[in-house]
Amino acid sequence: MPVWLAAGAWGLVGGLALVLGALVAWFVRVPRVVVASVMAFGAGVLIAALAFDLVDEAERSGGLAATVIGFLVGAAVYVLANVVLARRGARHRKRSGDQQPSEQDAAGSGAAIAIGALLDGIPESVVLGLSLLAGGAVSVGVLVAVFISNVPEGLSSAAGMKRAGRSAGYVFGVWGGIAVISGLAALLGVLLLRDASAVTVAGITAVAAGAILTMIADTMIPEAFERAHVMTGLVTTLGFLTAFTVQRLT
Repeated sequence: MPVWLAAGAWGLVGGLALVLGALVAWFVRVPRVVVASVMAFGAGVLIAALAFDLVDEAERSGGLAATVIGFLVGAAVYVLANVVLARRGARHRKRSGDQQPSEQDAAGSGAAIAIGALLDGIPESVVLGLSLLAGGAVSVGVLVAVFISNVPEGLSSAAGMKRAGRSAGYVFGVWGGIAVISGLAALLGVLLLRDASAVTVAGITAVAAGAILTMIADTMIPEAFERAHVMTGLVTTLGFLTAFTVQRLT
């Protein structure tokens, strides 16, 4: 299978985890403390993937300067985009409670939430694709981290959408569309960067990593802490150790 096609397939797999989480939220009443705990676990998994797969690999292949600059650019771009979307009703897009506005509460919030969910998902898909460029095969650690973190993201956000009165068509249209776009983002990342220099690939990887870490702090940890409270740190640590163990064993 061509590398670009494999990248698209793995990106789609990561995106489908969001659909899986949304399906659970739509048909099963999951206690919010469970949602929060799984969200904290997913955050820990992603942090480990950032530390031991993405940023470390970017620094070793492209140098410290490209990695630092890319990381800061990714964080800044995410924050700016998130500020714009928050003003349009997407601030609480990952919350499972009653924080998400309905369309009646904030006109246009449905589109803002959808775009915000896409903003959260694309960096993860890009790094999945780029991991194939680095090693010829998808990074198992990154794939596991993306999949494990996407399930609670989809679950929590879809639960909030349902509480806000969003229709099933909207909820599954959003997550199904993001799954497809995730695959396309991974595919295009490989096609556009397969002949790029190591410094360029490292810089792009760092940009995506910076955006992911900012997303964790801005959207995943607040949802986790709201319900899990003092257990958040412990569960996040367990997620981190799980991802670290997978990375060391593969």
